[in-house]
Amino acid sequence: MSQLQLEIKQLIIDALGLEDITPHDIAADQPLFGDGLGLDSVDALELGLAIQKRFGIKIDAEAKDTRKHFASVNSLAAFVDAAKAVA
Repeated sequence: MSQLQLEIKQLIIDALGLEDITPHDIAADQPLFGDGLGLDSVDALELGLAIQKRFGIKIDAEAKDTRKHFASVNSLAAFVDAAKAVA
């Protein structure tokens, strides 16, 4: 597990107040929404704000790729890496 993946997992736990879950309980390729971790649209908004604040990047909620960036920890890590490289 990369440091960025671990950081994103901890951010998910902290930002959404997920009790009784550790970063190791979240698989990097596990879906974050629906049958995976079970997050919903409100969680997506909170997580998006936390990601923007923590990493200093901009997330366009209207962009067509945004949903796929939030599919899993792996996809979020790739998105953050790419966004930080551009900034």
